[in-house]
Amino acid sequence: MIQATNVKLFERLVHQESGMTLRIVGTDREGPRSFFWGQDAAGRSHRIPMKDGTLADWVIDVDTRLSPRDPARVLGCLLAGAAGDALGAAVEFMDWPAIQRQFGPHGIRAMSAAYGRRGAITDDTQMMLFTAEGLLRAVVRSEARGICNSASVVHHALLRWLVTQEYDAAIEVGRDGWLIGVSQLWSRRAPGNTCLSALSQSAGYGQLANNDSKGCGGVMRVAACAFFSSAFEVASETAHYSHGHPTGYLAAGLFADILQRIWLHQLPLDEACAGALEEHGGKRGMEDTRRLVEYVMRLHRQGVRPTPDGIAELGGGWVADEALAIGLWCALCAESLEDGVVMAVNHSGDSDSTGLIAGNLLGLIHGPQAVPRHWLEDLELRDVITQLAADISFVPAVYDVDDSTGVSTDIWVRYPGW
Repeated sequence: MIQATNVKLFERLVHQESGMTLRIVGTDREGPRSFFWGQDAAGRSHRIPMKDGTLADWVIDVDTRLSPRDPARVLGCLLAGAAGDALGAAVEFMDWPAIQRQFGPHGIRAMSAAYGRRGAITDDTQMMLFTAEGLLRAVVRSEARGICNSASVVHHALLRWLVTQEYDAAIEVGRDGWLIGVSQLWSRRAPGNTCLSALSQSAGYGQLANNDSKGCGGVMRVAACAFFSSAFEVASETAHYSHGHPTGYLAAGLFADILQRIWLHQLPLDEACAGALEEHGGKRGMEDTRRLVEYVMRLHRQGVRPTPDGIAELGGGWVADEALAIGLWCALCAESLEDGVVMAVNHSGDSDSTGLIAGNLLGLIHGPQAVPRHWLEDLELRDVITQLAADISFVPAVYDVDDSTGVSTDIWVRYPGW
């Protein structure tokens, strides 16, 4: 028996009699009764009743190993991505010699002040979170209405992010749901001009960007697409709402597809990259991205580890194919999550975006327990990231428009699917 107050999201519980293990991803109430929701190793959802504030016959599992489809991997992906973004935020606009002068010969390794605090996230994580919110609202809309274009619902979510940057949208933007009410998100963290201008000019949900930008503002925000259907297509289209050059949106699709192959099929990273290239690398407009991804895969096979000078040969990561290639190279060669993210931020370029991409990959592979504790202690919006990660597992599994328990009503309030 354990006290319910001691059970947190992503805690793993084990039933004392059956030995069943569940990862906690949500809670709900039915009248005076309260329940936890957990997922087993096969992805099935189970409702656990509380009685007098306790969970009978359950104990907290101290085993930290992850099952292949463990919901904690989703948390690892988002949390490590945000940590990589925050680590890189302090050096984003510095060249490598300047980073060495300020942080020593090996560069930055611990959170440093940016935007007035240590562990501050940037626009990269902000947009990653709003993308996740849009995907969840699309799930609710699809169940409630029977039809939904997921990418268009994400477009609406990105316009809510635009509102938090105090920019006017060309169309009416709904301000409901819980995420837009998080006050810390109403803060400008060097948002990209391409994202701001393209989104502010959108004349309708689903309107593609009318520019020729291949910047990294699309690829850096799409990680959550990996946990929903049609990751390549949805990520490509949502990136196309801000970036009109094929490199800008196809690199985003390739990144989401690589993550999805790891998640669905438990593939090693190099095999996931190879499979994604085999399926999508021949698409028109993918030439530059394919060339750079294949190049870093060769470097990895040859045992060549990323260095600031080596990364500089790829570019600064300001454009989508470069950012993806840098993040992949660092993740492929990483001896640990910390090692890979540190390599990804220590270079002359877009350190927060490349750190986020490497973090997304390594967090999915190794889980949240691999993120250094001293990074997490300072990480901004850790609770918000945790809630969204839990909802990615919880909402699609339990939302039912005909449900009478109240859990679906609560979900609708948080993720209205109108």
